[in-house]
Amino acid sequence: MATSSVAAPASRRSFFGTMLRIIFWVLLLVIIAVALAVFWFYHAAHSSLAQLDGTVSLAGLQAPVSVVRDSHGVPHITASKLEDLFFAQGYVTAQDRLWQMDLTRRAVGGEMAEIFPASSAPPQAVSRSTAAVRPRQTWVDYDKQQRTMRLRVISERVAQQLPVRDRAFFEAYTKGVNAYIEQHRGNLPMEFRVLRYDPRPWSVADSLLVGIGMSQLLNPQYQTEYWREKIGAKLTPELMADLYPPDSSRDHPPASESGSAPANLPLQNLPPNILRKAGQLPHGFSPRRNPGPDNDACEACLPGSNNWVVSGAHTVSGKPLLSNDMHLGHREPGVWYEVQLHSGDFNVEGFSLPGLPFISVGHNQRIAWGFTNLNPDVQDLFIENFNAAGEYQTPTGWQKPEIDHHVIHVKGKPDVAFDVTVTRHGPIITQLLLGETRQISLGWLVYDPQAISVPLFDLDSAQNWEQFRKALSVFSTPSQNVVYADIDGNIGYQPMGYVPIRASGDGTVPVNGADGKHDWTGYLPFDKLPSLYNPPSGIIATANSKITPVGYPYQLATQWFPPYRVERIYKMLKADKKFSPADMLALQTDITSEYDRFFTDKLVYAIDHSKKSTDRTRKAADIMRGWDGRMLADAVAPTIEVRTRRELWEMLLEPKLGNDAENYEWSEAAVAIESIVQNQPARWLPPGYDNFNDVMTDAVNKALKDAPADLQTWKYGEVYPVVIDHPVFSAIPGLRDLSGPGRHPQSGGGYTVKQVGRSFGPSERMTVDFSNLDASTFNIVIGESGQIFSPHYMDHWDAWYNNKTFSLAFSDSAVQSAKAHELTLEPAK
Repeated sequence: MATSSVAAPASRRSFFGTMLRIIFWVLLLVIIAVALAVFWFYHAAHSSLAQLDGTVSLAGLQAPVSVVRDSHGVPHITASKLEDLFFAQGYVTAQDRLWQMDLTRRAVGGEMAEIFPASSAPPQAVSRSTAAVRPRQTWVDYDKQQRTMRLRVISERVAQQLPVRDRAFFEAYTKGVNAYIEQHRGNLPMEFRVLRYDPRPWSVADSLLVGIGMSQLLNPQYQTEYWREKIGAKLTPELMADLYPPDSSRDHPPASESGSAPANLPLQNLPPNILRKAGQLPHGFSPRRNPGPDNDACEACLPGSNNWVVSGAHTVSGKPLLSNDMHLGHREPGVWYEVQLHSGDFNVEGFSLPGLPFISVGHNQRIAWGFTNLNPDVQDLFIENFNAAGEYQTPTGWQKPEIDHHVIHVKGKPDVAFDVTVTRHGPIITQLLLGETRQISLGWLVYDPQAISVPLFDLDSAQNWEQFRKALSVFSTPSQNVVYADIDGNIGYQPMGYVPIRASGDGTVPVNGADGKHDWTGYLPFDKLPSLYNPPSGIIATANSKITPVGYPYQLATQWFPPYRVERIYKMLKADKKFSPADMLALQTDITSEYDRFFTDKLVYAIDHSKKSTDRTRKAADIMRGWDGRMLADAVAPTIEVRTRRELWEMLLEPKLGNDAENYEWSEAAVAIESIVQNQPARWLPPGYDNFNDVMTDAVNKALKDAPADLQTWKYGEVYPVVIDHPVFSAIPGLRDLSGPGRHPQSGGGYTVKQVGRSFGPSERMTVDFSNLDASTFNIVIGESGQIFSPHYMDHWDAWYNNKTFSLAFSDSAVQSAKAHELTLEPAK
């Protein structure tokens, strides 16, 4: 039987056809729009790339300047005049890092809400002990915090009192940056265009603000001191002593070894506040005779740096080797900018801070130096007493505070105005302390404008130990441990920075600000800092841990970093062998942690002897059993151990501190928990437990709740990766992978020489070889350029991630041999 079909009505066919045509044209328009956007972005991004070859005419130069770049984009700048040299440094740095420079001055000065949309927000802070996530801030909150700190005000004051010579160099650098900005108004780096704003001219105060920002980053004491008071109100003195250990048997203060005489030579022509003799210390200042419980530290993960130097007696070449890797938070682009600066006898290369002239760490033709953070206590909290008239009490009577009025510009929204109240100690920061009602002011070294100096030019110029120490003697902040070597074979160690002397007290908790009994009365004399020159061992190393030897009479810091890295460094450097630069890189990338191995051993023992053991915890114990302590990315044992240690902290702290457990942040908290686990005092047993084997086994049980069913797949590097994203482009579809390394598994941990975390790690690696300065090695994390399509945007990443490095030419002949590009900057006609 035949079948028949009924055709769709013509009107329906016409409707579907029309819809298909509409969809087609909409899709075509979308594709065209996307293609045009991609073309625009690609073209605009390429148009802003640095000119690497040819000639550029610039008003403000006095004579031609040569800029030779090597295959990694590192500029070697040569000028006949110093002012031209620093002008060129400013111009060249802006070529590669202008948006980073602008972002830094905004971040430190409190101007982020003006450029970032309200829908974005600063990264959330995380408790270092319990990993609890802090409440999210807005950009306005962040800007208020930074403006309350008054860092822009301080930088402007310091700019007005720079010595004539230094101010000339800062102004030359500033003119170079501004020459680049004016020359490229039409093709600025892409971040400016995406965020739709233009940079204002650079200033000397901006450069100083960049430097002061590093001081803020490296001196975060006030929050620790605030919470120490709160925690102390809940705990017995015995428990407080457990949580805040003064030191460790593993400490290795470098100056505990005697050296030769030059380390103690007096320095001439120093500022009066530095030349104070020990016998002239103020009445009531109590020097520390023995370490006490006012020293402190932190659990796993504040970034910490390493530096060391070995004499020629320990090297293959017979000449010193000096190494440095400063560990800081990751950024895209990175913290440091490599550059060589050469004008006549001034010839120095190394790492500079974008926005700040000179070289911070590196070497010249005769000496080399490297930094780690000393972390002295340069912040104090004062409880101020205000009356109904708005005056605050001082030892000489009631006084009106200074009022700073601020207006924060907010992108797409009305401005936000607020006032900062400033006392003789510093600004009132009560609003930064959640739930606080007392009027608390912050005293901080940077608020003393006479104490801020930037002697980097003198450091870069120093030719011997005496000149090196003289330069450091007026280096106020941030305080650093500095290792030294020179072409003549000498090695040394010199801490630097201004350390406050208090009329009484140690600055570990907030104190009465009205009576003056805890005020600062001066700074520790430079010659009283514990230095070392040519020690018999021929080995010097620091890693942020305790530097004061037994019997040292003064308080430099109330907290140090854990000693595990420096212990490992000394162990490796004391091996019976001669070292090469390759050995130094191997040590910088060492991932063995005796600390983490200690915990796995204790956890395995606990599980083996606990009635709370389960099949799963016993399987975890078998994985950890016999682990060699290497924090390898594909290992499972360190994943279990690190996660368990976090759970153990919560089990110990929360019964005693409640919600304040997340506020326990102390540099040597790692030493505290090591001691608790080693000694197992009953006072730390949580409710419901009568032995530590059960406590630690339950901590493993809690840790394993996050683990996959197959524990062998719980790889350390996947759980604790490194993540580096661009702050703007990572949020734009299609640009995330192009704009930064992203997420990668990594080896190393919080207590390995290669100290790493999700968002921090070695910001640079350097080894200076005095047998051949041209063979010295330098590398940064990502690349020299901050411009996304530059060939030097991420060409350091492979070396950083895979534990490799590069040599950096220094001599004229080596620079020419390594030349990949040459740009000439010439005076405008």
